[in-house]
Amino acid sequence: MTEIVASSSGEAVATPGLSQGERVIDTFVAPSKTFTDILRSQSWWLPFLISVIISYGFVFALQKQVGWDTIAANSIKQDPKAEERMSGQTEAQKEQVIKITTLSIQYGMYGTPLIILISAAILALIWWGTINFVFGGRATFGQIFAMWMYAGLPLQLLYILAIVTLFAGLDREAFNINNPVGTNIGFYLPAETSPWLMKLATSIDVFWLWSLFLAGIGLAIVAKVKKSAGLTAVFGWWVLVQIVKVLYAAITG
Repeated sequence: MTEIVASSSGEAVATPGLSQGERVIDTFVAPSKTFTDILRSQSWWLPFLISVIISYGFVFALQKQVGWDTIAANSIKQDPKAEERMSGQTEAQKEQVIKITTLSIQYGMYGTPLIILISAAILALIWWGTINFVFGGRATFGQIFAMWMYAGLPLQLLYILAIVTLFAGLDREAFNINNPVGTNIGFYLPAETSPWLMKLATSIDVFWLWSLFLAGIGLAIVAKVKKSAGLTAVFGWWVLVQIVKVLYAAITG
């Protein structure tokens, strides 16, 4: 597809839009170009495909290098409340809990494509309402949905690092599926750290902050508002969610 723009002489000139591959590359080197091109086309199949391929690569690495039973046992061991509940159960009950936990983790990992789509739709809906009704933007739901598909690409680097780490060798008994690689502060804190502090530290993740920053820029571009408005909308919700998570961990921990 092409876009009609005015040349310096005032004549209409057709300029080609970006390809899907160019959009993906520009997300990392010139994000404004990618997000501006979304105003022309809301196509998002390539970043979604990339996310699915990397996600299933992570699933393969988990299954081969750690094992579902170990992952389930670790998730229980790393949750003080779950471990406390397990301590008072019979061996048969413990086996049943591990079996259920294993299946839930497996289904969750194999259902990653659906989770990606649902989470993107929820974020797009929240940001659509915020940027349009609070900041006077003019973005459509589809534009914001496509924007996040590209803005979320740095998160795939996190999972690539996790895959490399898994195949490089690691302590299977210490593996944490919820925090598989050291891209956040919480990864380096001791296990006995207060739950609320661990939640806060884990949320400060390099790749998540990168993606959210891109989302703020992209939201401003597709909504045709100031960059500060897009960043405020994105990080405002992020801060609110982190406050709720930390308070919940402090109350229940």
